[in-house]
Amino acid sequence: MELAKYKAVLCEGSAEEAITDILLDDHCLLFEREELIEEEVLRIRSSRNFETRYLRKGYNGKISVIRILDSRSERFNLSPEYQDKVDVINIVTAPEIEMLIIISEHEYDRYKRSGKSPSDYCKENPQFSKGDLFELMIKAYITLQEINKQIIDINIFIKENNNDIKEAKDILNEILGYFIKMKNIDH
Repeated sequence: MELAKYKAVLCEGSAEEAITDILLDDHCLLFEREELIEEEVLRIRSSRNFETRYLRKGYNGKISVIRILDSRSERFNLSPEYQDKVDVINIVTAPEIEMLIIISEHEYDRYKRSGKSPSDYCKENPQFSKGDLFELMIKAYITLQEINKQIIDINIFIKENNNDIKEAKDILNEILGYFIKMKNIDH
């Protein structure tokens, strides 16, 4: 699906918003922040509120609404007058995105024993206060970035040294073939 000229990213919670902001700032998405309505991630869940605040502004053309949520059952029913003007794309982050924080902070066992949802566990746990949530998301993102950089570096090394790697592989295959022949001669 091709995205429309106008785009709106709607997030249900602060964790989703923090991650989306990081991805936008680091140019990791298929679109840039400048292409978004109001150039920001919107914290709106209700289709009616979205219609009232944004669709009535009279945009010239279609709008792609990208909803980031953790429930497949949550509906986004637009009024008939807007249904042809808006493409809705749901990105479901099930289980909840807060689960990444719980795992990265080595809290999984305590979380499991709590019997709470990941978002409730993070809200009620003082170390996951709202102020720290963004920091924790950045920490998890930086770790992912470091892993990604290592993968890129390995791929570059392989590309740059492909002939040497192929030559080493050919030599190893030749040696292996030699040992197989020797083994057959011994028997």
